[in-house]
Amino acid sequence: MSARIEGAVRSPADVYDDQFVPALFRHWGPVVCDAAKITAGQRVLDVACGTGALTVAVAGRVWPGGAALGLDANPEMLAVAQRKHPDIEWHRGCAESLPFADAEFDAVVSQFGLMFFDDRVAALREMQRVLRPGGRLVVAVCDALERSPGYAALAALLERLFGKTVADAFRAPFVLGDAAALRALCVAADIADATVVQCHGTVRFASIDLLVSTERACVWTLGGQLDATQFELLREEAQGALLPFVDAGGMVSFAMPALLITAVKR
Repeated sequence: MSARIEGAVRSPADVYDDQFVPALFRHWGPVVCDAAKITAGQRVLDVACGTGALTVAVAGRVWPGGAALGLDANPEMLAVAQRKHPDIEWHRGCAESLPFADAEFDAVVSQFGLMFFDDRVAALREMQRVLRPGGRLVVAVCDALERSPGYAALAALLERLFGKTVADAFRAPFVLGDAAALRALCVAADIADATVVQCHGTVRFASIDLLVSTERACVWTLGGQLDATQFELLREEAQGALLPFVDAGGMVSFAMPALLITAVKR
């Protein structure tokens, strides 16, 4: 599947890297690295690395003398990561069965991937397994949809226009936005003394059209859900639904906080 954004045909992985990374994800790299206390010389794994936004931030902390490794199950995402950052070590694999030895890493990090894993408890266990004693695990997920008002408005619009199935596909990234549920996952994965804290974040797109077009191109949420006629209707209706989040220059911005799981391996 490919998408036409601003006149150019791009793969979903390119859309993700060109639009989602700067709008949503890039600014989280330093936050996660700070929480993991990543320093020069460490060996660090980024699980579900996508096109490498967090991995690049990790590399900037561990070099020289350290190693930043990115792992993802999606070959298209890894191809973009490899093309843009050939000096980083990239691996294809799933979070539930990491292809690494026990206690291999000083820190294991993951941002905005846990909610899409087939077996979240198994993935957390694996991240803990490859972490050395005293090493830090940090996993970021999207907070609840109601705390991201622009996306909540878009979800409500999708349900009004196209029904619950389409709206729920869009809501999928927000399903783990509950601190108690995250702590329960950690307990089930035998991760002791995990903490969950909320961190502030902001979504920024240059226009409503760009936000809607980018979301439609995302294969993990709205991709394939809307035909051309439905998309045009969504784009028209979004002009009103998202207007409260637009500034004088047309920029769309609103809060999108994250929840960070942090644990130190005993």
